[in-house]
Amino acid sequence: MNRSIHISRTNPEHLDFRKLIALLDENLSINNGEDHAFFTQFNKTDTIKHAIVAYIDGSAVGCGAIKEYGEGVMEIKRMFVHPEFRRQGIARQILEQLEHWANEMKYETCILETGNKQKEAVTLYQKVGYEVIPNFGPYEKVESSICMQKKLKDLSSAV
Repeated sequence: MNRSIHISRTNPEHLDFRKLIALLDENLSINNGEDHAFFTQFNKTDTIKHAIVAYIDGSAVGCGAIKEYGEGVMEIKRMFVHPEFRRQGIARQILEQLEHWANEMKYETCILETGNKQKEAVTLYQKVGYEVIPNFGPYEKVESSICMQKKLKDLSSAV
C-alpha cells in the first residue's frame, strides 16, 4: 500500500518531534550499549533550531534536524524513522528535505555522525552521496563513530 508522506518543518519543541526523539534515544541506548552515555551529550536538542517531522495518515513516523556546525556547514542530527515504517523511503525523504532546507539558508555542505552499528543508516547516507570523512569535533578519537559529508548542489536553481 502506497501511502502519502507529509513532511512538516518545525522546531525541536514540537511534541511529535520530542516523542520521536524519545523513541530514537531508546533505540540508540540498546544499539550503543555502554557507549550510549558518551553519545547522549552530543544529542541534546537545545542548540537545534530546525527540525522536520514526517507524517503518514496524520501519525508522526519519522524525524530529523539540522544545526549549524560552522560557516557554510550544517550538521544533520536526530534522524529517526519508527521501526514499523522503515524501508519505505521515509528516511531518504527526510534527509532530502533537511538538505534542501540547509541549501535554502545558503549552506554548502552537510556533515553527520553515525555509529558503526547503524548499518542501514550508513548505507542510506552513501546511497544519497555522503562520503566518509575523518571524524570531526567530539568524535575525533571515537572508533565506533563514522563521520560523513556531502557537498550540496544549488537546489534552488534546479528545474
